Amino acid sequence: MINVIGLGYIGLPTALMLASHGVEVVGTDYNKELVATLNSGKTTFKEDGLDELFADAVKAGIRFSTEYQKTDTYVVSVPTPYDKFSKKVDACYVVAAVKSVMEICPKGATVVIESTVSPGTIDKYVRPAIEANGFVIGKDIHLVHAPERIIPGNMVYELLHNNRTIGADDKAIGERIKEMYASFCQGDIVVTDIRTAEMTKVVENTFRAVNIAFANELAKICRHDNMDVYEIIRICNMHPRVNILQPGPGVGGHCISVDPWFLVGDYPSLAKVIDESMKTNDGMPDFVLNRIYEIMKENGITDVSRVGLYGLTYKENVDDCRESPTLQLLESQERHLAAPLKVYDPFIEADVVPNQYHDLDAFLADTDLVVIMVKHTEIRENMDKLTDKVVLDCHNICDLPKVYHL
Repeated sequence: MINVIGLGYIGLPTALMLASHGVEVVGTDYNKELVATLNSGKTTFKEDGLDELFADAVKAGIRFSTEYQKTDTYVVSVPTPYDKFSKKVDACYVVAAVKSVMEICPKGATVVIESTVSPGTIDKYVRPAIEANGFVIGKDIHLVHAPERIIPGNMVYELLHNNRTIGADDKAIGERIKEMYASFCQGDIVVTDIRTAEMTKVVENTFRAVNIAFANELAKICRHDNMDVYEIIRICNMHPRVNILQPGPGVGGHCISVDPWFLVGDYPSLAKVIDESMKTNDGMPDFVLNRIYEIMKENGITDVSRVGLYGLTYKENVDDCRESPTLQLLESQERHLAAPLKVYDPFIEADVVPNQYHDLDAFLADTDLVVIMVKHTEIRENMDKLTDKVVLDCHNICDLPKVYHL
């Protein structure tokens, strides 16, 4: 039996996938309300294919509990935030989960940490916590790092098809955990050491962050001299060895907007390109806010309450708001003491911010300037409703007469 610890955006799909492929699974989370929701037969967030996967897992016998289980294998998938000042990873949730495991696990149990951490985190924080509890690593407890590699919006497919990395002290233990993931993973599964596994996951997300930052910086340069960044990128990408990404209003989620900071925090004198890239991405919401004020002035819009932000999530067609550019923009605007902008997102049912709408038509009726922050399918299919609006399109998806770009 496998006890999956943490039933959020990563832990829940992982637990469901294991269970639906014949593995006995108990999912554990301290959040009683979350566990109660799952036990009532409902999932806790929206994701294509998740409800069907949930039904398969329930049929296969998955259970959910607030209690840790006594078993030989634990999969820890808890948050790993970073300190906003030092930029270093905060491993407190991982350490707390491992300590709870040690209170109940039998001798020789394996703890698989899926949470993304900076290279050396397990050496610095997890091993000392285990040893301080009197456990001998490699005998009383085995450590494995198997960083998740999925993205909201395509979780189920990526769990099945993405390659995986398994980092372990003991190769035999690593191979056993590889077999566990191979119960559902159709991609290649590489077994290596723990520190390498830690580094590869952070590097993957850093690579993406740096490339996004390059596109965003190009957008700023082109805006400064009134050039079309999208046309320039299109032509440059015709070169066989060039593949520039598209600029956007910022970077959100709990991967690209967070993980690269781990390297900046641990290697401040070395990670210069990464540091500047992250600052560029973090500066995009302010750049969008300045564009809003420019466009308002150009179009004679004096009432900021007539400006609406379409999209609250960090990417299209998901209900995940973590670190979203829209939230960052609203926070920046609040510091300027301006009236809050109107906000609408079809995927967010709860009231998350002031002036939030839950109906597209009502939102549009109260706005003169619409800022497309997220390219949800809904707005793509309703562009005709923006015909009489001034539009700031942060994703280059709109070709209406009164459209502005980054």
